[in-house]
Amino acid sequence: MNRRHFLATMGVAIAAPTIIPASALGLEGKAAPSERVTLGVVGWGMQGPSNTDAFLGLNNCQVVAACDLDKKALDKAVSRINSHYKNQDCKDYHDYRELMARKDIDTMMIAIPDTWHALVATEALRNGKDVYGEKPLARTIAEQQAIVKAVQQNKRIWQTGSWQRSQAPFRKAAEIVRNGLIGKVTRVEVGLPSGHTDFKRTGPALMAKLSQLPGKPTISQVVPGTEAWKVAVTEPPPELDYNMWIGPSQMEDYIEARVHMNWRWNYNIGGGQLLDWIGHHCDIAHWGLDCDQTGGPIEVEGNGDFPPRNAIWNTATKYHITCKYPNDVTMIIAGGYPEIKSGTKWIGTDGWVWVDRGGFDASNVDWFRQIPEDKHKVKLYHSDNHQGNFIECVKSRKPTIAPAETAHHSAIPGHLGLISMLVGRKIKWDSAKEVIEGDSSASALLTREYRSPWKLPV
Repeated sequence: MNRRHFLATMGVAIAAPTIIPASALGLEGKAAPSERVTLGVVGWGMQGPSNTDAFLGLNNCQVVAACDLDKKALDKAVSRINSHYKNQDCKDYHDYRELMARKDIDTMMIAIPDTWHALVATEALRNGKDVYGEKPLARTIAEQQAIVKAVQQNKRIWQTGSWQRSQAPFRKAAEIVRNGLIGKVTRVEVGLPSGHTDFKRTGPALMAKLSQLPGKPTISQVVPGTEAWKVAVTEPPPELDYNMWIGPSQMEDYIEARVHMNWRWNYNIGGGQLLDWIGHHCDIAHWGLDCDQTGGPIEVEGNGDFPPRNAIWNTATKYHITCKYPNDVTMIIAGGYPEIKSGTKWIGTDGWVWVDRGGFDASNVDWFRQIPEDKHKVKLYHSDNHQGNFIECVKSRKPTIAPAETAHHSAIPGHLGLISMLVGRKIKWDSAKEVIEGDSSASALLTREYRSPWKLPV
């Protein structure tokens, strides 16, 4: 399953999308002018290209601009977009603020490192753009709150890249739970990945293992094509504006292995496997528990295995988090524990159901074929195309399938789990006020210090 083939969002707004003549775009016969929504692309790393391809495949959307801090990546983005439309109309931008200022662009697709989510998203929202943004919603809970506030204040449509909601097996699994077929839910298991994945073949994890072997073989000897300099401090390449790329995070030396794609394994920029995936399987868990807009854990306790703080990749490689919810529901979120199967599993008094990208199962698998009509009272939001759902909601001004409020609540257990692991103790969460109770040091981790001149949006 392609991770970025579908999309959805939320919003209630009054501004109508820009209408551009099909003839001016060389798109006669493909769609009526009133059906086309203009879109700008911010980020051309791991998720940006596949997200953009999905939007390029929609007749009611026109991609008109691209922005990235790496000139090589930006050139690839512009080339891909222009090649699709067979013209040279895509405008390139280095500074996202210049892109957001354009009055003729309706929407933004944002796929950038977590550290930038809040700043770029709120800038887009303040400029009247509807947004398709990647998960997790932001790097911290405070930043997530800022995005939700900006969505609501500016009456914008928001779609989170939690695309599993636009896949039938996940919707059916959640409906089985919501319709009470497994009885009262008592336990939920959310299985996420562990370790680190070297998306760019730069080798820090392998390097650490090799240092323990007899003879201490080099990376290039074991994995041809992985150069040692990629894990060393060097000058940033001329095509990358590294100072801007670091943005609000604390400045640190340039090491290729912790920049493009692999930034997620460095807590200065990302949140490790836990926060990289919390917006997928925990999002589905909350869908089944009816926790999209309200509720959430009241108590969280986590433990994890961490590399040294100064390691190139320092995010938890293994973790186990216990969340207590109201009504005696316990959720386990784990990575690296074989007994917690990948995906989402709800366990109730009368049965169980499990779903993942590779399949589904239940104590009564016939439920997936058809929920008995007399019990099928709850029918969840149906979307078959995540990006298409976003564009349709931009035009209709109706909520998407994965709005900002939902993304915020889906990620909170992951954020709280990480905070619990970092402080080394159980924390209590007031879900109504969204505060940690009676623990000032844990509460301090709900936000983070911004590097000057950047400031947390309020």
